[in-house]
Amino acid sequence: MATRLVKIPAARGRLREAAEQIQLATGRRIEIIRGTLLMPPAPPVHHMAALNDLRHLLDDRLPEGLGDFENVAVPLPGDPDDYAVPSLLVCRTAVLAAEPQEWLLPGEDAELAVEVTSPSERPVGVADKIAWYAEARVPRLLYLFPAKGSWSLHSRPSDEGYRTVSYGKYGDAVPLPDELGGELPTGDLPRYEA
Repeated sequence: MATRLVKIPAARGRLREAAEQIQLATGRRIEIIRGTLLMPPAPPVHHMAALNDLRHLLDDRLPEGLGDFENVAVPLPGDPDDYAVPSLLVCRTAVLAAEPQEWLLPGEDAELAVEVTSPSERPVGVADKIAWYAEARVPRLLYLFPAKGSWSLHSRPSDEGYRTVSYGKYGDAVPLPDELGGELPTGDLPRYEA
């Protein structure tokens, strides 16, 4: 699923307001990464199937008090505009319950962000987004690549990016820590046609 770059004539510090208006008008997911407004197209059915399967895997493993959520955005600290909306975000349910009207969750309050890529997503865009999540201080980021049947798990964020990265193919378990339910099997996750 190709990401469309949308140029909005809004001053820095007002992009979030413009994005909110577009999202209300269209119902589409909007992100602002490094000052660029991104509006991915509606996800295809196979993307939704991969996300659904992953959600079931997580639901079966997450300890009580943790949940996986869609449409929760992570802001970049100190930037009035930038925020990302991961495919899934794992966090303590109490954190979201404390602020029911809030749609932004600071990265350090997340436990895991998950991004499911599309066949058309470019490696440069993926690398930029991984660096962005590290800067936002999301403790762990799981990237799934269904077209390749592979994954990468990034942890220990710093200003220079994530300090620890694990890679695997579908069939290899993702080494999540025990507090996130332990190893996550990937053998049954659906693949896209490349």
